[in-house]
Amino acid sequence: MKNLLPLGAVLLVASTPLLARTIVVDATGDAREAIQTALIEAQPGDVVELPAGKFALDEGLSLDVDGVTVRGAGPDRTILSFKGQTGAGEGLLVTSDRVLLTGFAVEDSKGDGIKSKGSDKITFRDLRVEWTGGPKPTNGAYGVYPVSSSNILVDRVTVRGASDAGIYVGQSSNIVVRNSLAEFNVAGIEIENSTNADVHDNVTTHNTGAILIFDLPDLPVMGGHSTRIFRNRIVANDTPNFAPKGNIVASVPMGTGVMVMANRSVHVFDNEFADNATAHVMVVAYPQAINDASYNPLPREVFVGANRFGRGGWDPGFPGGKELAAAAGGSLPPVVWDGAESWTIKGQVKGEPVKLGFAGGKLMSFGMPLAPTDPTKAKPALIDVPTTPVSFPPEVKLPADQPGVR
Repeated sequence: MKNLLPLGAVLLVASTPLLARTIVVDATGDAREAIQTALIEAQPGDVVELPAGKFALDEGLSLDVDGVTVRGAGPDRTILSFKGQTGAGEGLLVTSDRVLLTGFAVEDSKGDGIKSKGSDKITFRDLRVEWTGGPKPTNGAYGVYPVSSSNILVDRVTVRGASDAGIYVGQSSNIVVRNSLAEFNVAGIEIENSTNADVHDNVTTHNTGAILIFDLPDLPVMGGHSTRIFRNRIVANDTPNFAPKGNIVASVPMGTGVMVMANRSVHVFDNEFADNATAHVMVVAYPQAINDASYNPLPREVFVGANRFGRGGWDPGFPGGKELAAAAGGSLPPVVWDGAESWTIKGQVKGEPVKLGFAGGKLMSFGMPLAPTDPTKAKPALIDVPTTPVSFPPEVKLPADQPGVR
């Protein structure tokens, strides 16, 4: 059975279950109108099928229907190009639940590449988001960007050229980022103000910083915790920082492997680190003055387990870094900590035990006990920390009925 939607934009093909359809988009004319018409007309259970080809779109796309799959012919065969986009918004914005996005690419969006907001059970699989002109501060901030969402799977995704983070998950819960490639971004992968995240089996290379686990103040959701970072290749992160001025990641030094900032219960294990000039693992407090009384700027309960550490830390890209490396014998050790265990707010000093551990034994403290810290005033020393963790964050388990989970 075949029916035509208005304007001949799509074909409807009977599918399963009984009421579900495969909507085959005919994008030979006005591609943007054809695709957006399909996304508007889709019903729960439908598949919106994008054909192979490169399609020029001058406006962003949006999906607000639950239970829809958007499927292309492959991330190098179905390409949505936003090089001529007139607005500054996303390439694709999803605000619905139980959505699978798979098999296409978004290139050169003026804003973020693919964003979900307020979505539950959303899967990003076999996608590519790229700014084809290479790293530039005028590129969109985020490649794949689920925010205020839950039950998130990012699987086999490639992002290049984001001026903030290639794969960014913010203010969300129950997250898996796996089997993906993030390169030539400011931050490769960032988990921010979020809870229960597994980041594993990814390659992060040629970014400014590879994997950032942050918690920031003055946001609707704070208190991020319980992240596991494992079986990743975190190598040769050597792209100069090109974030716009004023952005928090603009302060990330080139050559950072993993940075844990103001977050709790983070376990870093079974990763490969090599050729990260600043440091393989940095554990630091929030670096700016704090006005939010509900915010804790310290990293807490961070354990760096058994990893494979190659060359690193020979050219730290922060003030005083060269002096610290010289004091350490020419390069920083694999794990460094700023030393902060207290902070000042409204004239009062607050503190909390940080509880760090490292399977390798000693780590370097910069000896700066009060946040925000000043690296030029560091008093570095190797310190003894526990070599076994007190506890591990739990494994993240996504719902069995989430689309695209397998």
